[in-house]
Amino acid sequence: MAEVTPDVKALPKAEAWRQLAQQAHAVLEGVDDQVSAMATISCLVHHGLGLLWTGFYRVVTPGTLLRVGPYQGTLGCLEIAFGRGVCGAAAATLKTQIVPDVNAFPGHITCDGRSASELVAPVFGPHGELIAVFDLDSDRLGAFDEVDRQGVEALLRWFTRP
Repeated sequence: MAEVTPDVKALPKAEAWRQLAQQAHAVLEGVDDQVSAMATISCLVHHGLGLLWTGFYRVVTPGTLLRVGPYQGTLGCLEIAFGRGVCGAAAATLKTQIVPDVNAFPGHITCDGRSASELVAPVFGPHGELIAVFDLDSDRLGAFDEVDRQGVEALLRWFTRP
């Protein structure tokens, strides 16, 4: 299959996420490397949706520390403690965080001052363990909603495969 990054910005969100997931699963068919999958998914989502920053923070010390993994965009924060900022909140609570205005989020970590809204979802491995969080940043306020949450969580189920 030709590896193409679909531009889904003009599509309704549910359809955009469906197409991104379909493309990711096709490109990753036969792949079992989590880092390769993180790089591929970051690329597809970032370019497909035209986001400011898109990437993974991997769990390097369970319950304590996240470290930047594959991403697209400007430099990211290198390490984030569980419970700190939006990424740390997603890691600590094991729940997707949707933040319409990052400046209103207590303890928000500013890696790129242009970031206005954020969605961060936990990424679970095949045994239900937290392996990373997936961070999406937009330069628009209120860019993410429940449809995005559902789309991201469905896409990230790739990592739960045995």
